[in-house]
Amino acid sequence: MVSLAKNQSVSLAKTANKTLSNITIGLGWDPIKKKGGFLSSIFGGGGGDIDLDASLLMLDANAGVVDKVWFRQLKSKCGAVVHTGDNLTGEGDGDDEAIKVDLTRIPANVTYLGVTVNSFRGQTFNEVENSFCRVLDQNGKELVRYDLKEQGNYTATLIGMLKRSGDDWEFKALGVMGNGRTVDELTALASQNTF
Repeated sequence: MVSLAKNQSVSLAKTANKTLSNITIGLGWDPIKKKGGFLSSIFGGGGGDIDLDASLLMLDANAGVVDKVWFRQLKSKCGAVVHTGDNLTGEGDGDDEAIKVDLTRIPANVTYLGVTVNSFRGQTFNEVENSFCRVLDQNGKELVRYDLKEQGNYTATLIGMLKRSGDDWEFKALGVMGNGRTVDELTALASQNTF
């Protein structure tokens, strides 16, 4: 497994020692645990749910949107990308949301896959910790991981981007913060950060 810092990239085929046909992009986060005394625990001041939404933008070579997969469209038009469902709290260990990608079925006009996370409710990344994006092979083996360190008064991030290179895909850790409550508001952010 390769752990990336912001703006680092890696070939998935080299990391896996083979050309991949299927991957899963797992995303996770936790609500920041707010400190409080006895009264705050009684009256609910000890933290809260964080409803973030993972999405995937399919972009062409000119960074134009071909398709998008998010909580209102759980499957791409080509059938190659499937979102496993919306987590409304951020609680629990492991991936909060996952997107499965059949790389062999991605249309030829798609060059980039932009991975975004946004807050539909408008909660900011000041309220989130332990955010990550990871790529797993078809057997569930973690190939690449990026732990997002940035926090701030933002409602969204373009956390990573995959770029097609022949039969291979390269993953770049981005962590570019922005604002938007749906994936539609993040298309410009993704288009400006292709590599």
